Amino acid sequence: MTVNRREFLQKAGLGALQLGLAGYFSGPLLAEAFKTSQLPRSLPELQGVTSSGILDFVNSVEAKKLNLHSLMVLRHGKVLAEGWWAPYAPNLKHTLYSLSKSFTSSAIGFAVDAGKLTVNDKIISFFPKDIPAEISENLAKMRVRDLLTMSTGHDKDSTPALRESGKSNWVKSFLAQPVVHEPGTFFVYNSGATYILSAIIQKVIGQTVLEYLTPRLFKPLGIEGADWEVDPNGINTGGWGLRVKTEDIAKFGQLYLQKGMWNGKRILSEAWIQEATTSHIQSKGGSGKKEDNDWQQGYGYQFWRCRHGAYRGDGAYGQYCIVMPKQHMVIAITSETGNMGAILNEVWNHILPAVKSNELTANVSEQQQLKQKLTSLGLPLANGKSSSEQISKVSGKKFGITENSLKVSQVSLSFKADSCVFSLTDDKGTHQITAGLNKWIEGFTDLSTIPLKLVLTPVPGETKTKIAANGTWINDKTFEMTWRFIETAHYETVTCEFEEENIKVAFRRSLAILGNTKDSRPVLTGKVAV
Repeated sequence: MTVNRREFLQKAGLGALQLGLAGYFSGPLLAEAFKTSQLPRSLPELQGVTSSGILDFVNSVEAKKLNLHSLMVLRHGKVLAEGWWAPYAPNLKHTLYSLSKSFTSSAIGFAVDAGKLTVNDKIISFFPKDIPAEISENLAKMRVRDLLTMSTGHDKDSTPALRESGKSNWVKSFLAQPVVHEPGTFFVYNSGATYILSAIIQKVIGQTVLEYLTPRLFKPLGIEGADWEVDPNGINTGGWGLRVKTEDIAKFGQLYLQKGMWNGKRILSEAWIQEATTSHIQSKGGSGKKEDNDWQQGYGYQFWRCRHGAYRGDGAYGQYCIVMPKQHMVIAITSETGNMGAILNEVWNHILPAVKSNELTANVSEQQQLKQKLTSLGLPLANGKSSSEQISKVSGKKFGITENSLKVSQVSLSFKADSCVFSLTDDKGTHQITAGLNKWIEGFTDLSTIPLKLVLTPVPGETKTKIAANGTWINDKTFEMTWRFIETAHYETVTCEFEEENIKVAFRRSLAILGNTKDSRPVLTGKVAV
């Protein structure tokens, strides 16, 4: 059956907006949104929000170089504004880091609702084969509730001890850590605690957290293609490692805003939503006065309380699901920023004041300015030239690389009119990445993303990674590429410096760029192979 655009808008609950909305969300953005989303679209003023406030937010985060990858703003369950900074896009998943914790918490909520466990169950009761020979009094007291509220009693985050122990049994490593404080009394941010919540689900249910959530949360909300990193034994990491799309983050927040209801059906109990988003312990983090600090407003069940009566799930480098009950709003953000607090400040400084009433008089000019901005977002390309006299000397030539810890034996660069194919041969074979000259070219690579990540855990079965790459000549002898691994938060720069028949190839991951530190990988050196 053929449905025209006007009929589709009406079926999507947007009939009142008619073709004006279709013009506002035009082109690929509209098509992708309608193809993958159950969330209706609206205009900011129709939901009582000024377009100018959202535009000010976008302009401000760009001016402050906060490196957002995506933004979605909802009010009353409708998307008012959405944008992706190219090469990021609506159809791409994105690494959530610790925003994953709020999803793991929800899995516990489903299990509690189903009577499979309670928040007062003792942790050692789930893992009798992994407990230490001597069980301390504090370890014996530790409950599911203490894992949820980051008050396990550990003096520091247990995660490094799990990952760096050299042992495959992370549960046993966690239970072996000293529990210095009485559980429930001392807050320390502890991703290992969330990992144990994931392990509990797998122990009790017989499914991973991802498998458990799929029919209960992901399918009802129309979340497709989610994946989750695992430990050495195939247990989802829980505290990090989930990947979903920006709109999926927004749907998750909307479910919580609607107190567990979705399309008129109860998904998760209201009692759990209330309990999970209430502060149970004084949180720590951030800087400055408590009243100005979104990390000191209290902590719930893997949710942070915020200023202005809001709460959020968040992840490293600026992955946000912000729920604002007073304003009936949800804001989803992905990014790679070194200043997470600054993003929240911009939300409070620009989007929050833009909320006025249930409906405002349309400001067509401001709506058009916002539309133009949101549909033309892009991360900046490196400044440089698309050509160099060096191309004729190096294009297609194979450079033998001296022995190195990366086990790279050969590289080559083959230039075309608008692209460059970079080839690298190591002990695992030959890998190719095509970079656009002063533009993005998307593709796949079988190069490992592990060196780029904060937490070195794999996605099961992932052998190829989506990538967008561009390159430019920053001077006559130096070609620099940016490789964005566009379903992660990260990128790296690859600099190829030529001197007669010699080459130097330097890698620098984005976390090193953010932290102004040296990349741990060696500079590759070599010469034209005879």
